[in-house]
Order: sequence, then structure tokens, then C-alpha cells
Amino acid sequence: MPTSPDERLVLAIDLGTSGCKCALVALDGTVQAWAFRPVPLHVQGVQAEQDPADWWQALLGAAGELLNVDAARRQRVVAVCCSTQTEVTVCVDRNGSPIGRAISWLDARGAAAIARRARGRFLNVEGYAPLKLWQWLRLTGGAPSSTGRDSAGHMAYLRDERPEVYERTHKFLNALDYLNLRLCGRLCATQDSILTAWVTDNRDASKVRYDPRLVRLLGIDADKLPEIVRSTDVIGTLLPEVADTLGLAPGTLVVAGAVDNSAVAVGASVGDYETHLYLGTSSWLGAHVPFMKTDVFRKIAAVPCAVTGRYLAMALQSTAGANLSFLRDRILYHPDELAGDEEHPEVYDVLNRIAARVPPGARGLIYTPWLFGERTPVDDPRLRAGLINLSLEHSREDIFRAFLEGVALNTRWMLEPFVKLLGREPGALTAVGGGAQSEVWCQIMADVTGQAIRQPIAPIQANAIGAAFIAGVGMGAMTFSDLAALRRTRRVYEPTSDLRQLYADKFEAFKEVRTRLAPLYHRLNAPSPARQSP
Repeated sequence: MPTSPDERLVLAIDLGTSGCKCALVALDGTVQAWAFRPVPLHVQGVQAEQDPADWWQALLGAAGELLNVDAARRQRVVAVCCSTQTEVTVCVDRNGSPIGRAISWLDARGAAAIARRARGRFLNVEGYAPLKLWQWLRLTGGAPSSTGRDSAGHMAYLRDERPEVYERTHKFLNALDYLNLRLCGRLCATQDSILTAWVTDNRDASKVRYDPRLVRLLGIDADKLPEIVRSTDVIGTLLPEVADTLGLAPGTLVVAGAVDNSAVAVGASVGDYETHLYLGTSSWLGAHVPFMKTDVFRKIAAVPCAVTGRYLAMALQSTAGANLSFLRDRILYHPDELAGDEEHPEVYDVLNRIAARVPPGARGLIYTPWLFGERTPVDDPRLRAGLINLSLEHSREDIFRAFLEGVALNTRWMLEPFVKLLGREPGALTAVGGGAQSEVWCQIMADVTGQAIRQPIAPIQANAIGAAFIAGVGMGAMTFSDLAALRRTRRVYEPTSDLRQLYADKFEAFKEVRTRLAPLYHRLNAPSPARQSP
């Protein structure tokens, strides 16, 4: 066994929508190795699902790749800690086996079920009966999404539309909870993984607990909800068969971990009001704060997280990097008669180089990045992406630049109400996630938002680093206050003063596009039987 804390490693598991990444992370946040396995997403209409068995096989495959290479390094692993996608619902039976596929955060089948629970007979505010909305906001800091895409929506949908599945369900679990069950056999949820069921009293960040009134409001049997633990709690050790499969010691600890936004926040910055910008498939702004607070009209809330005694203020953008993968997979290299189906692993590097040589402003081209609607500062699932002001003078080079600027403009749109919720300027934004590896995108973010952008040494590993830090705190090897000293910065991007007016004008045009086109999008994308899944 290692004799120094510096020698100990955490197997950090990062399960996202696209797949499972496993990393071996030292307690100082250094990522020593990592591996990835993809996981399919099954989409049909408003239905989006993943198979928990695929998650588990991806975890075993990626972890095995890391651990089988070096026996000496494998022996240094003392803990396993997960960070996962959230707002995912897994129904498990009394044997802990999943009942069918997991419902993804992209799944909107719960919209009607939530509307039935949230609306009042007469007066409604943003689709909610005022008394119900007040009760949710006062106790939880948020409310079920009218889109039905959160855990509350999933459970309500199953209760109303899939009674046979509901009756067989022993416990409703998030993706994090399911992986922990497979790792150590314990049925539990963390205070952040249970959050978007909207059935917990969150007014005391150190003691999140179920509220019977909220459980009744959702219409779910209380005994189908798992016990709640803290993210830093050691919830057990690896099951013998799992330890044997991975080649790890039977006494390897399992720390409860956190959902992706909480883990990223720990990996990025934990000081009060220090703001980070996550650029992945989706995007968000986040900052730890000492209070619970909600802006119901802009869909921003400060809610329980992984850091003891703190809340995480969050503003979420539905699609960020997804716009670039859409451009790559559906436009540039779509496998039809115009292009082969070969892989193009360096395409993002090429896009960055091309976008860097296009003048700021993309020669007047505006891109709206709402491929899957939007959440903040408007919760509108019917918005759609589009290129505005396209002319014969433009080329695909301008389109590449416009895609990057469009996400940045949307980030500036989110930043306005986010700053109001914080009650102060956020200062430099720590950029993390895969998109934060791009120098040109970081500079565009700085220029468009007017905020300095801090790029860490390993921005794409923020989830894994956060999970390792959570494990370190759980093991007693460190405290959250120690993490600031472990921060390592690669570069800080300052806003270009000469571009301030250009992007101020473009931002106003961007917002006007939404205002003018929203009624059209609402008409074009109104729900119809043809769009509903069977």
C-alpha cells in the first residue's frame, strides 16, 4: 500500500451522454491516464433512452484499459468515485436490475404529466399554479421543468403512462445512483442526484431531506425513493466480483460522488462566487454561493451541490458543443453520396484554425445555437437553430466562425441574469469541458462576453478531477478549502477592447432574432401526433 498521500490514486468515472470516460487521478488533481468508451443513445421523437448495461460495459472497458496496463499503478488505487450525467431515470426492481432502458435528460415524454401536476384550475404563472410554485421554490429552490425532461417529469410519466413499469419499480435512481449500486451494492442518492425530482427540502444545505408534501404533489410513492447521502460520504467498498474484474483491492472505497455539474464545479473552482463556464455537449455557467436562490422567470437557481454547506448557482444552455458535432456529423461528413463514413478525428482542430482566420463578427453572419430548444434565460423547447443573414459573399469558413460566436452570444445572454442572481460581477470565467481546449473559442468567449476567460491545464478533465477531489475530501485526505492551491492555469484570455461595440451590436441583433422568430418556431414545432412516440 502507498505510504504517502501523493502516491494514492482515485479511479474517477465520468459518464456522459456520449460515453464513459475513466481516469486515474492523483490527489493533487493530476490526471495520469484516461480511456473512453462510447455509449449509444436511442432517440425516437420526444423519446430518448440509454441502456444501463451499455453504461456498465463501457465503464468496465475503459477502466480495464487503464488498470491492466500497469500493475504497480493499479495497486495505488484506493477509491472509486463517479461523476455522471444527470436528470436520467433508471427504474430498478428489488434485485437491483434495471427495468428496461434508462430515460435520458433529453426525453420530453413527461411534459403532459408535469402539466397535470403543476397547473391550477384558474390562475397560472408560467404554467404553474401560484401556490404550488411557491411551495416548490420555497422548499427546493426550483420546480419541475415544463418540458418534462427532468427526473420529476420522468417519474410522473411512468406513474401516469407506464403503470406496469411503475408498479415493478422498487427504486427510482439517477445514473450516478445506478453506477454506485453496481459498484458497491448500496441503494442511495446524493443530494444533487435527487435534486430534479423536486421532492426534497433543500433549505439547509447540510441536511437535504425528503418533504412528504412535495412527494405527494409529484404523486410518487415515497418508498420508491432511495436514501439520501452526501457526495463526500464513503458508501461502501467495491463488491468482490467488481474488485476481481477490475483487479483492485477488495477494500477499495466507493465515495458517493456527484452529478456532472457538481463535479465540474469542484474541479473548476470552489470559492464563493468564482464562476466557471462548462463547454461540452451542453453548456452552463456555475458558481458556488452561500445561499439558496431562484430566478423562476430566467430558469436560474442556486441548489444543493457536492460542496458541504454551499449551493451551486446554475444557468444551463441546452446545446453548445453539440452544434459542432452536428456540423461535423450531419453536414461535413454525413455518410451519404457526397462523403464517406470514415472518421475525422482532427476535424475540431481544423475548424478552429479556419475560424481563427475569419474576421470577428463572421462578416455579419449570425448563428442561433438552439438545436434542441433552450433552457436559460428562456425555457423554450420549440426554439431552433438557424443561420441568419447568409449571402453569396459567405463561405463555410464564415459558417464555422458563426457557430462558435453563436454559442458565445448565447452565453452572454445567460450571463446577464446569472450576474443578477450572484449580486456581483463574476470576474474571470474558468472555462472547462472539451470546448475549452480551443484557443480560438476561449478568445471568442472573452470578446463576446466581455469577461476574461481562464483556461486550466486540463479543461476536458474537469469532471474526473472534480470526482477525485470529492473522493479526497471523503477519505479525509483534504478539505474543499485546500483546492484553490491546486489550481493550475494554462492561459488567461482577455477581451479585445476594439471589438466591444461590434459584439454589443451583434448581441442585440441575436436577441432580436429570437424575439422575432419565436412565434414562427412555436407554430412550426407545435406538438402533433406525428411527432409523438408510440
